[in-house]
Amino acid sequence: MGSVNDTSVCVGKTPWWKEAVFYQVYPASFKDTNNDGWGDIPGLIAKIDYLHDLGVDCVWLSPMFESPQKDMGYDISDYQAVYSRYGTLSDVDDLIAACHARGMKLILDLVVNHTSDQHPWFQESRSSKTNPKRDWYMWKPARYDADGNRMPPTNWRSYFAGPTWTWDEHTQEYYLHLYDTSQPDLNWENPDCRKAIYDEAMRFWLDRGVDGFRIDTVNKYSKRVDFPDAPVTMPGETDQPAPEMWCNGPRIHEFIREMNEQVLAPYNAVSVGELSNTPLPEQVLPYVSAAAKELDMVFEFSTIRLGTGGPFHGKYLYREFPLSELKHYVATWQQWLEGTDGWHTVFCENHDNGRAVSRFGDDSTVELWEASAKTIALWQATLTGTIFLYQGQEIGMVNMPEDWPIEAEYKDVESLNFYKEAKASGDAERIKKTEEGLRILARDHSRIPMQWDASPNAGFTSAGVTPWMRVHDGFKDLNVEKQEADDESILGFYRKILKLRKEYSGLFVHGAFRPVLQEDETLFVYVKDDQGFEEGDVQAEKRRKALVVMNFSGQPVNLQEHNLDVTATLECKHGEERLLVTTHKKKDMSSMEAGTLKPWEGRVYLNFKE
Repeated sequence: MGSVNDTSVCVGKTPWWKEAVFYQVYPASFKDTNNDGWGDIPGLIAKIDYLHDLGVDCVWLSPMFESPQKDMGYDISDYQAVYSRYGTLSDVDDLIAACHARGMKLILDLVVNHTSDQHPWFQESRSSKTNPKRDWYMWKPARYDADGNRMPPTNWRSYFAGPTWTWDEHTQEYYLHLYDTSQPDLNWENPDCRKAIYDEAMRFWLDRGVDGFRIDTVNKYSKRVDFPDAPVTMPGETDQPAPEMWCNGPRIHEFIREMNEQVLAPYNAVSVGELSNTPLPEQVLPYVSAAAKELDMVFEFSTIRLGTGGPFHGKYLYREFPLSELKHYVATWQQWLEGTDGWHTVFCENHDNGRAVSRFGDDSTVELWEASAKTIALWQATLTGTIFLYQGQEIGMVNMPEDWPIEAEYKDVESLNFYKEAKASGDAERIKKTEEGLRILARDHSRIPMQWDASPNAGFTSAGVTPWMRVHDGFKDLNVEKQEADDESILGFYRKILKLRKEYSGLFVHGAFRPVLQEDETLFVYVKDDQGFEEGDVQAEKRRKALVVMNFSGQPVNLQEHNLDVTATLECKHGEERLLVTTHKKKDMSSMEAGTLKPWEGRVYLNFKE
């Protein structure tokens, strides 16, 4: 049964997915082959060798299912059909075959917290209060104030602004939607609903050969069914943030264990869950503990959400953050695994956030852009856990230009809702700050077309075609073709560092993380200890170690002035340390100073020689 042969489930005693490189493809923006301005599955197949050469082991394909596209496919109207602009079921079969022929795997997005309001299940559910599928969604009667005015069942605010409840005139009740009004929430309390999810949204694809799922909003299935009002934390606002009413709810672990027992485990399907509003390690471990038999790993968002003002009212009110805050979150989520049977993910980009080099690096000049993009690659590739890349990250794609008008060029429903809300407030300062925040943080930045070459439309689609989102103005200088010809480009560095990550997997994929100089606001430094050595080894002082040293600034840094001694930190004698990799270009190596890092330079030292 299933898509994963028994021999491919583990590499030795290690599950294949722990040391794999995952790569997320946002299909609308990846590659268009039929010249309609919209990416498609044949386009992904055409580029599968590019991903293989990069070092990708598993492709994560964002939603390509039948959908009205109110939320770019996260509003599904048919789990077993492909949106026509993406292709056909046969194209998906061809993609599965193309991945497997190269020893790669494929996972799909599983979006089962909600459906589209155009899904047949919801159409039946809203047809009458007595329909058998009425209870497949969450319906509640209205409340009324002292003057007899109709009110929603609760004061909960949605993620996309506005209330979580929409009135249905036909049946005279409200339905719940944590996201857009067009995305009604499924009722996981109903066992028939869960069974349909397992059959139609999961087994259907696993039987076709898909290798697992990235599971959207995985901790939001179990709501507080007593439906209390949220406490007022935003005075003056009708709708209040209420994640405690639906995140990590009373039956969530029961639901996920059932999903695993009935579907994931029998197919040996890999699972990675999107786990929002879960900021404490002790909250996360129950989801990913091997003994719990729920999920293989999850995405936790403390790091990637740095700079945001929170998930609700102030999300796009950007705030500056010091390097020490970034390092704090990295250390927390690197070290929490030690002594547990859990596992974690490594990522700094996805389809819901601005570009990493524009947020964590420096894209103010060509030199600093290239240097910081490589150092971000070094940072990610040396962290413990399973690494996930997002399309374009490997060439250092940047945010949209600041002069692009929001109302004309931004397409995302969340971006536009928050901007509309800010404008409706009439508060000039709030409007200004929301605009500034959107230009850094908006989901749109990650969704502009992939930049393949310097031809019109960056090779994403043909000349003369209008792509669904505008191509970045800088595509002629920043594209795959230009970097493929240069081994020392950002792309070349990603290929190199991903190989080293696998070669030294004991250090980088599995190694224990030891932070150094945590309060330093310029240097990002940590030691990785090889976990292939036992803690009680009498040769502990000779354990294999790597020292990762990165300059997260635009100025040169002298290590001695920051009290960093490479050999002492590696616990080896002078001369025993070895430089494994640097973000320096070869032509600059002769001028490289052992004790000084150039702006945005990163290095890895080892305490052993081969």
